[in-house]
Amino acid sequence: MEYLEFEQPIKELQEQLESCKVVGEENGVDVKQACKQIEVAIEDSKKKIYSNLTPWQKVQLSRHPSRPYSLDYIYQITDNTFLELHGDRNFGDDKAMVGGMGKINGIPFMIVGQQKGKNTKERQYRRFGMPNPEGYRKALRLMKLAEKFNMPIITLMDTPGAYPGLEAEERGQGEAIARNIYEMMNLTVPVISIVIGEGASGGALGIGVGNKVFMMENTWYSVISPENCSAILWRSWDFKEQVASQMKMTPNDMLELKIIDGIIKEPLGGAHYDPATAAENLKNQILKSYDELSKLPGAELKKQRQDKFIAMGEFSG
Repeated sequence: MEYLEFEQPIKELQEQLESCKVVGEENGVDVKQACKQIEVAIEDSKKKIYSNLTPWQKVQLSRHPSRPYSLDYIYQITDNTFLELHGDRNFGDDKAMVGGMGKINGIPFMIVGQQKGKNTKERQYRRFGMPNPEGYRKALRLMKLAEKFNMPIITLMDTPGAYPGLEAEERGQGEAIARNIYEMMNLTVPVISIVIGEGASGGALGIGVGNKVFMMENTWYSVISPENCSAILWRSWDFKEQVASQMKMTPNDMLELKIIDGIIKEPLGGAHYDPATAAENLKNQILKSYDELSKLPGAELKKQRQDKFIAMGEFSG
């Protein structure tokens, strides 16, 4: 387990617990009571730390290297019935965007999501979860395929943004994202969108136009990352924590602003502490939302989605 800076008290207690167990095994001493006290202290420390997270700490948790990514959740919630589909039928297959069909409790879904890597080689292969235009075009192809066969759609957002490279711009990055937003507004099947990690900019919104939009508990959703916002305002990353607190980017902020429909609970300490429980919570929310949306006809689903996003940003003076 890797620990973030604010998790150091938990790390120290965890090391004490390991030492306690080793002492007991090596010396044949009954240390159950001592270990139990440390376990209680660990639990208390977790509750104290994770119940008072700052927005910046939530950003850090959303990027935790041990956090489950899209494919981890997909295989878990579909009981390994997921069949990945590839390519945009135009340029190539973007490894930063994954998608395919899978069954959740026997119900077929089309699932699309951004995928990060778990080690250096895989991160380069997945481009750190930053899709190229062909990634968004692949996602759109799969969503139109789902519409053709009247299949509900799930999208999982986890990206620091769309890939900003020269080649991406040459192949129409902005157009690809804009086209996805336009086409998703007009889909006649249920669309459930969930931020499972980082929800940054148009890179996330390119697959984020849903009838229901949710965020997992330790995630963020914003037009820009705190570091880049700080760099624009002060030409330095030094103010990223201050910026994170002011950007209203946490799940609670998004729910209050009516940008999302709900928050999906994570295990104490974050999804990486208990990926199976996190996946189960995600699955339950998907099925609950699908049960509501499946009762609506296609035209109503389309209108509800459009009205939802048109209403964002309205305010009274």
